[in-house]
Amino acid sequence: MNPTYDFTGRVAFVTGASSGMGLATARAFAEAGAAVTLADVDADALAASETELREAGHRVLAVRCDVADEDQVAAAVSATVDTFGSLDFAYNNAGIQSPTTDAADEPAEVFDRVNGINLRGIWASMKHELAHMRTQGSGAIVNCSSLGGLVGLPGRAAYHASKHGVIGLTRSAALEYAPRGIRVNAICPGTIETPMVTRMFDSGDLDRDEAAANQPIGRLGTAEEMAAAVLWLCSPGASFVVGVALPVDGGYTAR
Repeated sequence: MNPTYDFTGRVAFVTGASSGMGLATARAFAEAGAAVTLADVDADALAASETELREAGHRVLAVRCDVADEDQVAAAVSATVDTFGSLDFAYNNAGIQSPTTDAADEPAEVFDRVNGINLRGIWASMKHELAHMRTQGSGAIVNCSSLGGLVGLPGRAAYHASKHGVIGLTRSAALEYAPRGIRVNAICPGTIETPMVTRMFDSGDLDRDEAAANQPIGRLGTAEEMAAAVLWLCSPGASFVVGVALPVDGGYTAR
């Protein structure tokens, strides 16, 4: 059983919120009493997620947002504050994977797209979240890195570069903003049962049995387990946790 939190009166902003870890985290924030902004580039999936949370009685705002476009990010964060009056928590989750590629053959456009979403998207999100949080002198941000931010793997240079970069962003911003009452941390998920990972299984880019066996716990993680880590990092229980890159990976990076 996960801990329960009372986030009544608080406001959370989640990117990549229409499925997988983003939706699970948005749902968890809402169930804990927070008003939640769902930001995602997929308009249809976003509408379905908004309907789900509204019908469950939660306060929710849905904003179509491509995190690679800083202007869209700025507008989404501003809409959150305009609608709900504050910004207390953020989970910067939006990201993509790319097919395995020999580093010598990787097209520049693939590298640019992966880093434009996974790294620049988190930079833009955090930038505009911090701009609002510093005026109120409080807040907690969790960025989504990956086990790929802590280790290297053949064939995934662009993806791992982006996720290593997220940790650098997180640590630097954490040191800058801790004295101002804002905590910034990151989670580093292992292989998690999400639509993105399912597509990798379906395409043959990743083998399900091998992926499970590579995690010492012997199974894939769930989106809800990642949401639990995010909520803890945003909670008073993690009030002295600053600038960490928390592996939530079934033991993968412990070896």
